[in-house]
Amino acid sequence: MSTLFHKIIRREIPADIVFEDEHLIAFRDIAPQAPVHVLFVPKDTFATLNDVPADRPEVIGRLAVAAANYAKAQGFDEDGYRIVMNCNGDGGQTVFQVHLHLLAGAPLGRFGTPA
Repeated sequence: MSTLFHKIIRREIPADIVFEDEHLIAFRDIAPQAPVHVLFVPKDTFATLNDVPADRPEVIGRLAVAAANYAKAQGFDEDGYRIVMNCNGDGGQTVFQVHLHLLAGAPLGRFGTPA
């Protein structure tokens, strides 16, 4: 499988990368839904949340902890932020590589858009 996110991981297309380690990469969304909209993507390939094996919960945990650490480092942890994962078409997933959205920088409405 080779998605847009895999191409970013391999540096085949540019992205505004804000964090990377051996397990994941984080970059700004090109169509932000909030003033801060960063995607956290594991380097392991899993199309959807349903595909993450039960014996690999650390994949999702790393994404959430990295998002929280980014929020703290950027200083919007106290005001608040939202993390979102979409799964499959009806869940709003458009790129089929597991990823977590971090939304912040303004009061968020009911479904993640600025209020």
